[in-house]
Amino acid sequence: MEALKDKLESSFLVLENELNGEAQSAVHALRREAFQRFLQMGFPSKRHEEWRYTNLKPILKPDYRIFPKEDTSVEFKDIKRFFLSDQDTYKLVFVDGVYSSWLSETTHQGFDVCTFSNMLHKYQDVSDAYFAKALPKDEALAAVNTAFAKEGAFIRIKKNITADKPVELLFVSTDHGHEIMTQPRNLVVVEENAEVTIIERHQSLSESAVLTNTATEIFALRSSRLNYYKIQNDNDTASLIDSTSIKQYRNSSVNMGTFSFGNKFVRNNLNFFLEEEHTESTLDGITIISEGQTVDHHTLVDHKVPNCYSDEMYKGIYDGNAKGIFNGKVMVHPHAQKTNAFQQNNNVLLTDKASIDTKPQLEIYADDVKCSHGCTIGQLDDEALFYMMSRGIPEKEGKALLLYAFANDALRNVKLPALRKRLNKQIANKLNVNLDFEL
Repeated sequence: MEALKDKLESSFLVLENELNGEAQSAVHALRREAFQRFLQMGFPSKRHEEWRYTNLKPILKPDYRIFPKEDTSVEFKDIKRFFLSDQDTYKLVFVDGVYSSWLSETTHQGFDVCTFSNMLHKYQDVSDAYFAKALPKDEALAAVNTAFAKEGAFIRIKKNITADKPVELLFVSTDHGHEIMTQPRNLVVVEENAEVTIIERHQSLSESAVLTNTATEIFALRSSRLNYYKIQNDNDTASLIDSTSIKQYRNSSVNMGTFSFGNKFVRNNLNFFLEEEHTESTLDGITIISEGQTVDHHTLVDHKVPNCYSDEMYKGIYDGNAKGIFNGKVMVHPHAQKTNAFQQNNNVLLTDKASIDTKPQLEIYADDVKCSHGCTIGQLDDEALFYMMSRGIPEKEGKALLLYAFANDALRNVKLPALRKRLNKQIANKLNVNLDFEL
């Protein structure tokens, strides 16, 4: 961990030397401040309460290159399978942290789907208003991302506009023959009464270790509507640390779906800050992992004001010696009366070696609220399986059907038919069964 910390420190000096006049900009002042916070905090360890179930040491041990120097050509045929095949979308593709214009489709017609670097250079008002304004200051990995924030996606849907098609974000890591670390930075602003759907994926084409430390800031302004889906289904040499923070304003609606089917290691830090009244927030997640894989979900829904609604449902299926962590906190402040907040985490362990550490939390400082939380950890229902087998369904297919039905609830808010079809197929693949229907 110390070796990577030293490498990040020297890499930050290189970044500053390459900025020339930009080193005196307000943006870089925020970068410098964030990096100083990281140096003071260091990488989190199991001594930190928020990381007590997760050991980062194996993930941080490889000798990562921070700025890959080689240019690697990627053709559309190499990444076609990662996009929705039967849905027209805007596409933003980044290869080893570098924007690929010829693999992407952007727009500035009524709204902006372009790059973070473009925003920094052309929309200073946006940068001043939103950059580094949503992520918590006490998250060390988010601070590292802010320090190195140079490239990623910028999406701004302007007032009263509905994006005419979804946006797909694809971050690709290629094989350089050595370990690499990338740090994408995304900014999403959905203005008053605007609407958009976004799908995000990180995919490694490398057999070497890849660490992606990504951060996304989202601002849902008044009466806006946002559907944001993360598909995490990478190979077993890829690790992902994802820090996403959303600020919601009056009458806005944000639906976040996190679907984790792969990777060696995934840590999702997801924070909702409800800034004004009458917001709606939904958080759904499905985790299906097996041998040697770890997925750690940390969520916060911060009810600061009255009359807001949040609903959180995470489902997990763990096979082999897979490890899951769920730490979900709902905070209701003293003035946040009339809050409706619900949280549920249900898990199935398929073997004796699989494990899940789950900690749903409610902190309520108001008295006129409706709040509930709960979690379950169990195995398949033997009686239900016996009933299905007695009706002629083979045991393997019967188990898969029960697991599919268990996970399917967390697809309740997937509005896009093409994405729902893709997710159903991936769930079936993970359960090792052919399912040609949808519950």
